[in-house]
Amino acid sequence: MKLLWLLVCPAIALAQVEANLSIDAGAVREPMEIGRYALGQGGLSDRPIFDSQADAIRSLHVKMIRLFVQEYFDLYPRRGVYHWDTLDKAVDTILETGAKPLMSICIKPRLLYPVIDQDKVDPTSYAEWEELIYRMVKHCNVEKKAGIRYWEVFNEPDIGEDGGCPSRFTPESYARYYAHTAQAILRADPGARVGGPALAYSGSPLLKGLLDHCSAHKAPLHFVSWHIYNSDPAAIQKTIATVKDLLGHYPDLHCETILDEWNMSLSKPRLEPGYQPSFAIETISRMRAAGLDYAAYYHIRDYHVDPEQFFRFMSRKGTLNMANWWNLTPQFDGLFDYQGVLRPAYFAFKMLSRLTGNCVEVKSDRPQVKLMAAYDEDQKMLHAVVWNFAVETPPACHVNLKIGGLQSGKLAFRRLALDSDTASNQENHRMRLRRNETLEDSGEVQDRFDLPPYGVVLVSLRKLE
Repeated sequence: MKLLWLLVCPAIALAQVEANLSIDAGAVREPMEIGRYALGQGGLSDRPIFDSQADAIRSLHVKMIRLFVQEYFDLYPRRGVYHWDTLDKAVDTILETGAKPLMSICIKPRLLYPVIDQDKVDPTSYAEWEELIYRMVKHCNVEKKAGIRYWEVFNEPDIGEDGGCPSRFTPESYARYYAHTAQAILRADPGARVGGPALAYSGSPLLKGLLDHCSAHKAPLHFVSWHIYNSDPAAIQKTIATVKDLLGHYPDLHCETILDEWNMSLSKPRLEPGYQPSFAIETISRMRAAGLDYAAYYHIRDYHVDPEQFFRFMSRKGTLNMANWWNLTPQFDGLFDYQGVLRPAYFAFKMLSRLTGNCVEVKSDRPQVKLMAAYDEDQKMLHAVVWNFAVETPPACHVNLKIGGLQSGKLAFRRLALDSDTASNQENHRMRLRRNETLEDSGEVQDRFDLPPYGVVLVSLRKLE
């Protein structure tokens, strides 16, 4: 009898956990702009990689997709000869999604870097280097009319080949390289926004060195960027505060902040099916709260690398590390896996994409149960995403939701629940319809539902004519 009581008690305790949530649809705030928390891809192949998934990405309505401009694109095969065709295919794939590329420049043409060495970071001729960058930007934005605004100077320059790119800089060498590269970009397109350093570690001295240089020399620096892979959203949010605190010492620079690679821990990813989608929503919520300008979840699709491509510009050790990581190590980060199969995290972004229009005021009395809501005046629709997240597995929760401040008239009400456990990737199976009805004229709508650990729900209200 005692054993039975011990087994039953946890279930009773879980059933008693409640969260009281409220949405004031009349308390309209700033534009939501959820599409600024976007995606990244690249660093792996000269192929477009996710061209067969372009339509699926288009439905997420992200504003930006980060692209590595890596040496395998072979942009400068011979002196005076420029090759754009392969890069154009990757750019075109991004444009097909409705997003704009953020171009991360990571190339080391053999003509300008005759020795493969991650610590040899300066080209043999900066004049020739600047001409190459000038022509690339001119090609993209004048000849192709791609409208690319953001250009990033290198990727993870603080760790070089360990980050999948062929150069490892010091603060002094990066500031010098940045100055030449940014000058060439802006000569080609004065309206471009230039920045970096796309650090592997936000605390790297390369960032302070860049800020010191740009402040002292009045050099253009429109954004700063960095990366973090950590399964705790609070740790990711902390890097935003750290970078913003540093920027506070340089009020003359007016930099945007872009966290353009982020995801769960690479070494110890959380493998519960529901963790990653809930983690993504929790992290994006914290990014908004911290005032981050843009983000790029890395990445769209897992992809195998061809070592022969990397041997051309990386050391044997660096290339074999890339091949081991991408070809032999299990991967969990892509919205699509190696075969192009959707992962549950894709549907987290799908739910977030419904948050169009302006933020509205929300409240929750339970820390791990949170919500974001937005009202779209054009569609006369309110959408809210509700999730149950904590790093240590949160308890299941019974949610009492009240939505007030509504306009008079009949309303179409829907509630969808994200099913991370199903083997089906049909959208109606991943985003399961749990409530669907027409409500009579009322100033307040109530809904009650159970939210499991890492559960996610999308609620929508549409005013009927």
